[in-house]
Amino acid sequence: MTRRAAAFLYVFAGWTLFVWVVFIRNMAKDHTHSTGFKVVHITLAVISIGFAAGCVAVVRRSRRSGLTVDEQVTASR
Repeated sequence: MTRRAAAFLYVFAGWTLFVWVVFIRNMAKDHTHSTGFKVVHITLAVISIGFAAGCVAVVRRSRRSGLTVDEQVTASR
């Protein structure tokens, strides 16, 4: 994975984390929505945060391996 691709995915994961943490905080303070609404949307937020964490894990694993893109494709076959 190139540094540029890794940087993009790190920024994506960081932005996703920021947006959903703010959303959860705001949803917890909101008293106008039902409990079911809050549970569903906070669950979606937690799942999105999990995907962001998975993205970071994939980037770290790829960057630690030190393989080029061509070598990664060959190694996965």
